[in-house]
Amino acid sequence: MIKSMTGFGKCHLIKNEREYQIEMKSVNHRYLDISIKMPKQFTYLEEDIKKAISSKINRGKLEIFITFHNYNPEGEEIIINKEIAKLYISQLQELAKETNLSTDINVLDITKLPDVLNISQKQEDEIIKEEILQATNEAVEKLIEMRVFEGSKMEEDLLNRIQDIQEKVIKISSISTGLIDEYVVKLEKRIKEILKTEEVDQNRLAQEVVIYADKCSIEEELTRLKSHIAQFKELIQNNNQTTIGKKLDFIIQEMNRETNTIGSKANSLEIVNNVVDIKTELENIREQIQNIE
Repeated sequence: MIKSMTGFGKCHLIKNEREYQIEMKSVNHRYLDISIKMPKQFTYLEEDIKKAISSKINRGKLEIFITFHNYNPEGEEIIINKEIAKLYISQLQELAKETNLSTDINVLDITKLPDVLNISQKQEDEIIKEEILQATNEAVEKLIEMRVFEGSKMEEDLLNRIQDIQEKVIKISSISTGLIDEYVVKLEKRIKEILKTEEVDQNRLAQEVVIYADKCSIEEELTRLKSHIAQFKELIQNNNQTTIGKKLDFIIQEMNRETNTIGSKANSLEIVNNVVDIKTELENIREQIQNIE
């Protein structure tokens, strides 16, 4: 089953009074591109998080958002920067003297000043790493679940469109088999009108027919087009394929090339009309597969 590159996954994990929330969204991209926004204290885990994601996802542009709240006082340490606090007090006392204000300074007010009071986290790195990776994996699974669901809808649509193309190819093939006979009748009639005679040189007529047939034959193009359609269906229905989107895109390019050749060679308005319909469907398919992993 094919997978879309568009999806969303979210995990909310609470462990030992530590709360993690990971959200990830993905859109189509030629390669795998992962960007992570998370608290600075966890930047050392960025490569581990990317590795966990890339082991399950092959293509797409992913944006990861991580938030963290710690309600567990265990392992926390309150640190007062006494040197900065003394500088604040000294400057405040000097300011009070210069402005004739009261020099009463409350210690609680001092702790509210920038960089005086800090809370240091001393949680074990391995515990944090384990919990964040657990949340990451759960979010990735939900993201993949959504990508698979959307991919199933795309698969259904693509198979319907390729089936329409196949029917038009069969129709073109049927039309092309009668073109030579029609050309012979028209050519013979035209010669009789020009020469004003009922007798036509059959050898010369046969030569002209051969030249026309060689110039306007689309059998090779139709054969290759049918082969591409079969490959397209096989790829979509093969569950073991990776980066299937790139392969489908290549096949569509080849199908478009063969269709253009048929349109330029076929001397039939009916065939040309079917070629236009095929090219329209190919363009719709091409837009769809740009979002396939």
